Amino acid sequence: MYKEFTDISKEREIYLKNKKYEKVKLSCIRWGILLLLIFIWEIFAHIGIIDSFIMSKPSDILNTMVHLSQNDLLHHLGITLYETVMGFVIGAVFGLIIAAGLWWSPKTAKVLEPYLVVLNSLPKIALGPVIIIWVGAGQKAIIFMALAISLIVTVLEMLNGFLSTEKEKIIMAKTFGASKKQIFTKIVFPSNINSLINSLKINIGLSLVGVIAGEFLVSKGGLGYLIVYGGQVFQMDLVMTGVIILAVMAAVMYEIVACAEKFAAKKISRN
Repeated sequence: MYKEFTDISKEREIYLKNKKYEKVKLSCIRWGILLLLIFIWEIFAHIGIIDSFIMSKPSDILNTMVHLSQNDLLHHLGITLYETVMGFVIGAVFGLIIAAGLWWSPKTAKVLEPYLVVLNSLPKIALGPVIIIWVGAGQKAIIFMALAISLIVTVLEMLNGFLSTEKEKIIMAKTFGASKKQIFTKIVFPSNINSLINSLKINIGLSLVGVIAGEFLVSKGGLGYLIVYGGQVFQMDLVMTGVIILAVMAAVMYEIVACAEKFAAKKISRN
């Protein structure tokens, strides 16, 4: 019996080592591809295959990033981060509330569904001038733009999840005399935690897109402002630096949501 248990432990240890090795190997391949692309970009820019005026090159981008970090990079980064987080949080909270309200009233959901689909399909950037007139030029308009993009996606994603909850569980709860509030809080919402996390993963990127679109239209600060300014004065190093910082920022925010997903999954499994 002891020998059998030891063999199982060794097999599990080997399995975990192999899994860890595969994870490290995958990370190395990803970073290797990135470094290779940067190296090719730099070499091609130096020998003239890539026009460094239009596409810039990694060494110039690095110098621009160092220069910005010594000046007002944190200021612009902070503005964009604040606007993104505000649009993301407000969109997630109100989207969840609206989706819960529509689940509570199926008739209202059926009436409003076509409008939600149209609003989701409508390019929000087209509403930019209207939003500026409604809420004024400034940070409020930018946050509203991010909210407009993320809100409808959250509503549709969560409402679809709520309506797809197993009917058998709901019927069983009703037979035991559960109220609609109890059905929602004990069955419907817990069953859609994954849907909520998935919508958050999507919305963190959409909120950033909305913020940058807003900063393109009306802003005196932020990464979008730096990109527009760089394009206006033909400083492509500044434009590419802003784009790369945005990519890193989006990846970091996505990882934060992914970590929240793992934390929530552990909590649910313990309960």
